[in-house]
Amino acid sequence: MSRFALERHQVWVYLIVIGLGLAAGTAWPSLGPAMEHLLWPTLATLLFVTFLQVPLLHVRHALRDRRFAAAVLLGNFVMLPLLVWALVVVFDFDPVVRLGVLLVLLVPCTDWFITFSQLGKGDLPRAMAITPLNLGLQLVLLPLYLWLMTDAQSVGSWAWSTLAPAVLIVLAPLALAALAERWLETQAKTEGLRETLAWWPVPLLSLVVFLIAGAQVGTVLNALHELQMVLPVFVLFLVAAALLAKGIALQLRLPAEQGRTLAFSMGTRNSFVVLPLALLLPAGWEVVAVVIVVQSMVELFGMAAYVWVIPRYLFR
Repeated sequence: MSRFALERHQVWVYLIVIGLGLAAGTAWPSLGPAMEHLLWPTLATLLFVTFLQVPLLHVRHALRDRRFAAAVLLGNFVMLPLLVWALVVVFDFDPVVRLGVLLVLLVPCTDWFITFSQLGKGDLPRAMAITPLNLGLQLVLLPLYLWLMTDAQSVGSWAWSTLAPAVLIVLAPLALAALAERWLETQAKTEGLRETLAWWPVPLLSLVVFLIAGAQVGTVLNALHELQMVLPVFVLFLVAAALLAKGIALQLRLPAEQGRTLAFSMGTRNSFVVLPLALLLPAGWEVVAVVIVVQSMVELFGMAAYVWVIPRYLFR
């Protein structure tokens, strides 16, 4: 199987390993603590290889096409936050579920967005160029969005120092990936190494969701009602994101290929960059991490629909 085929069918891999994780956690509950400990180094490795696929040292390339960059920034950091705020207000979730929805829907994807843009006949060079800008802005703006939209009374009792490792687990792989990218650019023959590292995100993500499912099986079973409630929100988000992308592309007169790329950027979310924060939340907030995993599964099915609909109907 080629890497392209693996990425195209990755949703089935994740569904299988989630089922295996739930089964393992149910059959052997004592494995839960070991799974939680193994999760952190696996997640850090996943973030490192994911960030390594992003041209972190070439943010300036994103600004060469200012019209496309403006479209992506307007869509991801203005229109979609307003949409997400409207959704959580209308559906009136409890504070725990609300935080999960906000965390996962407020930040644009930086990894499989590129894969699906390619599958959906988007503009691959522009997709890769805009990714580091999306990543940098979301790290800066996410705290502001959460401050504006979360239930301040509920989160005010947190010991915020306990969340510091979550920041480290994101920033350390990010810094290492930037250093590795600099080193790779100084070497004459690194194509083979880059190709090998590009295979790792799907297997590592499979292991991450397996460990989460096994460690959080009790949380999943106790939160089935809440999880069913968030499914319509995630589906509505996918539909609205595509339509908003179409509107922005029309207003800015983007070519069809760039419009497709915009749609995939707005439809995909950076679930596993915010996952460390969710996993370190205080007791009683475990559902937040499960909501994030559920959204990523819904999104993958949504991307299968995007790949069919976007180039055939929305951006012909």
